[in-house]
Amino acid sequence: MSEVTRTDVLIVGAGPVALFAVFELGLFDLKCRLIDILDRPGGQCAELYPDKPIYDIPGLPSVGAQELVDRLMQQIAPFKPEFTFNRMVSGLEKLEDGSFRVTTDENEVFEAKVVVIAAGGGSFQPKRPPIPGIEAFEGKSVFYSVRRIEDFRGRDVLIVGGGDSALDWTLNLQPIARSVTLVHRRAEFRASPDSVNRMFALQETKKLEFQIGQVSALNGSDGALEQATVRGPDGDIEVACTRMLPFFGLTMKLGPLADWGLNLHENMIPVDTEKFETSVPGIFAIGDICWYPGKLKLILSGFHEAALMTQAAKRIVSPAERVVFQYTTSSTSLQKKLGVD
Repeated sequence: MSEVTRTDVLIVGAGPVALFAVFELGLFDLKCRLIDILDRPGGQCAELYPDKPIYDIPGLPSVGAQELVDRLMQQIAPFKPEFTFNRMVSGLEKLEDGSFRVTTDENEVFEAKVVVIAAGGGSFQPKRPPIPGIEAFEGKSVFYSVRRIEDFRGRDVLIVGGGDSALDWTLNLQPIARSVTLVHRRAEFRASPDSVNRMFALQETKKLEFQIGQVSALNGSDGALEQATVRGPDGDIEVACTRMLPFFGLTMKLGPLADWGLNLHENMIPVDTEKFETSVPGIFAIGDICWYPGKLKLILSGFHEAALMTQAAKRIVSPAERVVFQYTTSSTSLQKKLGVD
């Protein structure tokens, strides 16, 4: 078995509700580890609509989705949470002492006394582009995320897409790859204007290539990619590449969570509204993935759920300690934890 990493609370997901849960749990001295399939914190806010304004966060008349994530990361910084990105939770086992052993799709092993599922509508799964025979190259030379940047050093990299992920990796891989070619169906992008401008500047100095079009075929053998056919406005061109990163967006699926023995309600996880505990003692669910009568899929609802979940989680992790409710505005001990002068 792989080396075991232990923590008090393991949180599946790293969206806004999961991040606020770290804050609430931290106030009770509970150490958190978060696992997310994405390559950064923020969940849907960061991946699907980082620039979208949100108007229903209390006290913030308008806040950008990414700005909200950044503020939450700043808020939880005193508690030093640990993150494991680009991983899917693949297995869960309840141990004899009542704690849980969780494994990822990279065979990493974590043990925690409490598991909190805050995975939004489920795990994000990359959309497979409609390219004939792409399955034969997946996991060998076609990848939907970058888990080890060194795997792309000295390679001819083809990146397909027009969002932030495509532009970010175009810029990040350009210094280490032998060549980088970005393909998008048009010259307009959904990414940060600064990233787009930097990409075009690198194109002008011939440090990377940008092609308008769509990949229509992949060529190679035994999963090793050699070149891709790009159908552009002036016909087909062949692009030499040994690695391909398609960023065609994400879909959400419940994934392995469906096999955890939890009672499900229309692909959501029923919880009680006192503790937000699932049908399995010690496993909690908060945010969009949980269900109860009257449930509203709002970030602010998830914040409330995280606060109540924390009270129960503390009793499991530290059963001998008395749970004392305190206000951050008046408790000097809580303010000390937050680094308030």
